[in-house]
Amino acid sequence: MPRERGEKVVATNRKARHDYSIEDTYEAGLVLSGTEVKSLRAGRASLVDGYAFVDGGEAWLDAVHIPEYGQGTWNNHPPRRKRKLLLHKTEILKIHNRVKEGGYTLVPLSLYFKDGRAKVEIAVAKGKREYDKRQTLRERQDRREAERAIASRRHLGE
Repeated sequence: MPRERGEKVVATNRKARHDYSIEDTYEAGLVLSGTEVKSLRAGRASLVDGYAFVDGGEAWLDAVHIPEYGQGTWNNHPPRRKRKLLLHKTEILKIHNRVKEGGYTLVPLSLYFKDGRAKVEIAVAKGKREYDKRQTLRERQDRREAERAIASRRHLGE
């Protein structure tokens, strides 16, 4: 059987981009058990409450919900468990120093398969205040209105 190619997105955390301003992003591998991989391949996962942290020189992903595999037996995995992230030592040190500064957190943005391997995109992010969220929404709405006006002008000109 040929190997998988390309990316298949399993889950995205759209709320994270709304609640946090993203500084840096990193792609990390995941240490998973067999039933977790099968459940992910079925397209079932939730990153909503998930977060990552560095402990003892290792990066971990916690509170990400991967439901139990339907055809799994007694050795099925627990849905919310701590999962190890696979990153280079230098990346872990950069992330750890950034988070240690204060005000920054590690947030999972998306969970996907890349060439058959499970990956997670994590971001070093800073929490937005309520007025920052409103400002971002206002800017997005203004940009949409401007694009609509340009499109309608272009349509009338033809």
